[in-house]
Amino acid sequence: MKRSILDKLLSWKNKPSRKPLLIDGARQTGKTYLLQELLGQNFNKVIRIDFLEEPQFREAFSNSLNPDDIITNIELLTGEVFDLATDLLILDEIGECPKAVTALKYFAEKAPQAYIAASGSNIGLLTSFPVGKVEQHNLRPLTFKEFLWASEEKPLIKAFEQQMNSDVAHTKLFDLLTDYYFVGGMPEAVDAWFTHSDRSIIERTELVSDVHSNLIQGYLRDFGKYSDKVDATLIESVFRNIPSQLSSVFDDSVKRFKFKGVHQRKSRYAEYESAITWLHKCRLTLKNYPIDGQPRSPLSAYQKENAIKLFLFDVGLLNHMLATSYREIKQQGYEYKGYIAENFVQQELAALGYEPTFSWGDARAEIEFVIADEIGRIIPIEVKSGKRTRARSLQSYITKCNPHKTIKLTGTQGSNALEQDNVVMPLYYTQYLNDHLKVQIES
Repeated sequence: MKRSILDKLLSWKNKPSRKPLLIDGARQTGKTYLLQELLGQNFNKVIRIDFLEEPQFREAFSNSLNPDDIITNIELLTGEVFDLATDLLILDEIGECPKAVTALKYFAEKAPQAYIAASGSNIGLLTSFPVGKVEQHNLRPLTFKEFLWASEEKPLIKAFEQQMNSDVAHTKLFDLLTDYYFVGGMPEAVDAWFTHSDRSIIERTELVSDVHSNLIQGYLRDFGKYSDKVDATLIESVFRNIPSQLSSVFDDSVKRFKFKGVHQRKSRYAEYESAITWLHKCRLTLKNYPIDGQPRSPLSAYQKENAIKLFLFDVGLLNHMLATSYREIKQQGYEYKGYIAENFVQQELAALGYEPTFSWGDARAEIEFVIADEIGRIIPIEVKSGKRTRARSLQSYITKCNPHKTIKLTGTQGSNALEQDNVVMPLYYTQYLNDHLKVQIES
């Protein structure tokens, strides 16, 4: 399964010296596969240690954090000879071994020639972290582009990468986008969907639903296992309420997360802050901060922690938690469920590095996203899930804020010419938003 992040990992490998690699991400987003199979195929030998499955390997770090001593201990425990200068060592679920986390600092300082790659699904919860001593990346669920790669439909991949604007390309890409809304980007679900393409649609959807169900149950178990001082039932309440609150909005923008009624006897942000922070650190939720008035760069200077929109990290799991059927997603009427498109755009923006994101609103209008371009000018991005593209909120923003450019993401074919000041793009090309945020230099 091809992943975009692999290019960054290969660049890390090819450096003359390097810090240890640390891959963060929610559980089951494919961290082990990325390191062992995709990156690992570029090495003669790969040794992988999983501290969750094989806790005995913690002993390798118990007496000394010197890289040579650690490698010797690992050789004794695995029975394999390891060469720091040529082989890849993977430390999986490193959060289960705090001393291994600390050891990354010493690998960075004393063995910069070594190929050390670590991963974990609770990296954000660590109380001690080697700041500045690792090269860190976040692995998210597959983006729509990666989902398209997994389909192995070469003509469609070519059309996507060329940002083709034709009736035929639009029909096929939008059809695959609605498949993505159901399947999402969790690797196991994507694999089940495409591997069994010869089966009936009923069988395929059941296979994907089973994967989603198991994933959700796994996350719920993690709440109790890793919540520490945070109330696990409060974490679960927030997690379950994200889909239900998103689905309360149909042909309108997602609203701010409402705290009242989420958990008994709690109704203020301060009472939910620990649970929201926990979910965000575990990469299970995405944040969006509404900005009032005239938005200016940096947008983060205007965010208010107690006024927040919460999205789920995977649109497929979102639909599963709402019991939205594949048939319902594919029906024409689904276009009025704009929150699905908005959650999708939020995910795509996060994959581009925009996390948290920001939105804009006044008394009568809301813009789903606002982003600063290369020189700090704010560009409004409106999301329209289906064929209804009339944008009264966008017109209100234009009147009040006078932007130099606007972008509208829609369920239509659109027009994605880079020279336009008022760009209309199909939703499935959200990954190419950065092309429209570049400043054109006049010759």
